Amino acid sequence: MSFLALSSGPLLSNDVISFDIANLGRSFFQSTLDGLEWGAIYALVAVGYTLVYGVLRLINFAHSEVFMAGMFGQYAALMALGFTPNGNAYNEGPVMTILYLGIAMLAGMAVSCVVAVSLERVAYRPLRKRSAPPLVFLITAIGASFVLQEFVHFVLPNLTGQTLGGVNAQQPIKLVNREELFSVGDGSVSNLTLILVLSALVLTGITDIIVNRTKFGRGIRAVAQDPTTATLMGVSRERVIMLTFAIGGILAGAAALLYTLKIPNGIIFNGGFILGIKAFSAAVLGGIGNLRGALLGGLILGVAENWGQYIFGNNWKDVIAFALLVLVLMFRPTGILGEKLGRARA
Repeated sequence: MSFLALSSGPLLSNDVISFDIANLGRSFFQSTLDGLEWGAIYALVAVGYTLVYGVLRLINFAHSEVFMAGMFGQYAALMALGFTPNGNAYNEGPVMTILYLGIAMLAGMAVSCVVAVSLERVAYRPLRKRSAPPLVFLITAIGASFVLQEFVHFVLPNLTGQTLGGVNAQQPIKLVNREELFSVGDGSVSNLTLILVLSALVLTGITDIIVNRTKFGRGIRAVAQDPTTATLMGVSRERVIMLTFAIGGILAGAAALLYTLKIPNGIIFNGGFILGIKAFSAAVLGGIGNLRGALLGGLILGVAENWGQYIFGNNWKDVIAFALLVLVLMFRPTGILGEKLGRARA
């Protein structure tokens, strides 16, 4: 097999790597819109990473499993409402569809919130009380990630009569069928495009307002900047940390519904692993500890990896995402915005 083949067509081929920038040109708007959909999901998960890091200086690698738990939570809620998994789109009118979407999102948010707060209480709080070094927190986060995965993999099926969890992905429940609303160039703007992107913008905007314009937000910024002084000024550090995990979990639960709207058959015990790493990369890309940076990083990462997929081929999508992260950090180690949560301004 030749690793470098020159021809009149694309440069580099033979199933190793292609280079066809004209392919991106032919599908520029569609690839951008698809990338924004992925970026919206990355952004919501990235906000959870950046919030926890901003307050605790902790990379919570188990946050990807908080997202995964939200997928199973909203799926269980829909089954409890009588939905039969068969892959066929639900079609009982917009009012009922919106109602069921709202119920599914609330269920996903609730489950992810409970898992995130429980994770903080069981795994991280005892370490803080013992003043454990940062490396111990990191190892604990990785261990907690695998514990949650294997719980859904092996234990949850036995608790639910093989209805949830296990080695295979759940049979899809499809609430929304993709329908084109209008076109931009060669791109099709669908109902799902608007739902995903607008949801990410609105939820991240609400979180930014909470952090920067409310009394509780001042407490978050105070603890992020100087936890000792914040405690002396009457701010409950433990309460702030717990609520920070809760907010991150709520956003991860919302992202879980958006993900399953886009990929209905993507609910599986390890479904959050790669997506979680990309969301963390988005947080670092935008500037870890910066909420707006998480949103910006998620959207940029989603678009860039999708462009790369069109140029280099489907198999290189993940490589492009992480290569972009490395490239940006080489020139701007703090990320694109790079402002710490404790010093953020509205």
